Amino acid sequence: MKTAPYLIEPLVLPAAVDAPDAGDFLEFGELSDALVLEAWGNPDRCTPAKTRLQYWRDSPYTQVRLFFVRVDGRMAGRSWIRFGLQENVHTALLHVNVLAEYSGRGIGRALLDHAEELATSRGCTTLQTFTEHPADFDVDGPRLLKPATGTGGVPAEARGVRFAQRAGYRLEQVERFSTLALPPAEDTLATLEGDALYKGGEHYELLHWTDSCPEEYAAQLAVLMSRMSTDTPAGGLSYDEESWDVARVRHVENRWKQAGLDSLVASARHRETGELAAYSVLQVSDGKPWLANQDDTLVASHHRGHRLGMLVKILNIRRLLRGYPGVERIVTFNAAENDHMLSINVALGFRPAGYDGEWQKTL
Repeated sequence: MKTAPYLIEPLVLPAAVDAPDAGDFLEFGELSDALVLEAWGNPDRCTPAKTRLQYWRDSPYTQVRLFFVRVDGRMAGRSWIRFGLQENVHTALLHVNVLAEYSGRGIGRALLDHAEELATSRGCTTLQTFTEHPADFDVDGPRLLKPATGTGGVPAEARGVRFAQRAGYRLEQVERFSTLALPPAEDTLATLEGDALYKGGEHYELLHWTDSCPEEYAAQLAVLMSRMSTDTPAGGLSYDEESWDVARVRHVENRWKQAGLDSLVASARHRETGELAAYSVLQVSDGKPWLANQDDTLVASHHRGHRLGMLVKILNIRRLLRGYPGVERIVTFNAAENDHMLSINVALGFRPAGYDGEWQKTL
């Protein structure tokens, strides 16, 4: 690798957040939180330390490497790289951030060069990254950069956009970041639920569990989770189909719990065949008690058209309201071209809070 103009140091993960050697990890977390606050003005997109520690550890499926640069003894910039170990083995997802007061000094470029060189040394031929944009720009304005999908856009003059373009990345997709203030109007929920039940509810049974799928449904849940990699819009981004089995489901469930998350899962089961037709995951962390995160929602392609996505989402929202009354809002991400899921979320009351640009470079 070329010599970088800054000393780029690897972050060594401690055994626990309160371990004697956790100082760099905690400072890295403080830097990460400061970067979120600079970009968004609130901590909704921050991650609790316990969750970070689990998600940054190696697993049988992914590997994460993290680095930082200090200026005058203070962490001023960071990078991270995620490698696939089972699928997407030739793809690396990387991200670089620098505090605003240290921008313009070449720190971001040094971190990006280092990350790209590490990825290529491992044989990666596709590099992906993302930029973040609060909803304070004109989404129909003239200075909008549109992705290859033609749907959505990001502000062309944003610092991150110009940085990604100079580095040779192409905008392939835009994701909408949305929030739902709680509680939603009960009459809205009741009307949407009643309409969805009328459209096909009699053919399906709604199920739910927390954290761990009942053994009798685990293999079917694995099938649905594998479809997240093929049945959801990816724009021009390159992704391999993921292979899921019960062991992988249990691994993810265990990681959720070790990360301090309570995971509410709602599912729809086809009465005639006994097949799981849809599922949705809503997660709450005691490290962010004001917020719930809407994770995966999927309806199997041959079960679409029965409003199952609406039904499983409403079931989880009702469970959240009963079990976690302190939660003030739910956040979620959707591809800008995912009209069907966006229409469900808009009907429920989700409103745009920002947009993420998804970028890719092929070597």
